Amino acid sequence: MNVQTIDADRPVGDLLREWRRHRRLSQLELATGAELSTRHLSFVESGRALPSRDMILRLAEYLDVPLRERNALLVAAGFAPAFRQRTLDDPALAAARATIDLLLKGLEPYPALAVDRYWQLVASNQATLRLLGGVAPMLLEPPINVLRLSLHPAGLAPRIRNLGQWRAHLLHRLRQQIDASNDPVLIALLRELQAMPAPEGAGEVDVQTSIAVPMQLELDGQLLSMLSTTTVFGTPVDITLAELALEAFVPADAPTAECLRRMSESHEPAVSP
Repeated sequence: MNVQTIDADRPVGDLLREWRRHRRLSQLELATGAELSTRHLSFVESGRALPSRDMILRLAEYLDVPLRERNALLVAAGFAPAFRQRTLDDPALAAARATIDLLLKGLEPYPALAVDRYWQLVASNQATLRLLGGVAPMLLEPPINVLRLSLHPAGLAPRIRNLGQWRAHLLHRLRQQIDASNDPVLIALLRELQAMPAPEGAGEVDVQTSIAVPMQLELDGQLLSMLSTTTVFGTPVDITLAELALEAFVPADAPTAECLRRMSESHEPAVSP
């Protein structure tokens, strides 16, 4: 689903009003924050006045609209997109791709992967692939969605010993992302994941009171307890890098660290997605 195509069919005033309401701001609050008159903002939202390119970008900045949606606002107003979007295979992003690969390799023997805005796998290290034995082949066919891979009954879910807690943690993160982006593709993904089988009482887990939520994964009789950390590659001009995130899993205890080290040293074959 192309969000930009959907939004381009609507007046820019409608989109700006939707973002303002999504951020729970009054016209006065937005106008004051973006340094324009409430009257002018009201005219823009109602379609009685067309905003300039600079005004759209100023409003989008104050509303913290993601770069992809800022392009949609510009297109809806008849302007060219301001932010580029390229794949990581683009020669212009070769340095960025090399940095990502270096970071993933440097995190060995701990699992680490890079995902895009929709939680699709972009790259991973060998430690990550070693955890995927027994996963249904259909879940390893590109594009691989790592949330679906984690919570699907044919994925990692049967081996996650704290599935209720981990599921609540992932869904909480996804809801936060939806709140920030208002993206219909992510909303559909949330509904899909919510429909998957869940342990009894899974919805009662309060992840907001937890400092860190471990993933407890059973592998060959060994319980691995790992904490996830996220690194965001922010950039003001490129959508691809702005939406990219590096997910690293570090040991939550000494036995897990030792097990991951042994797996790396034994050169066990990795699953190839």
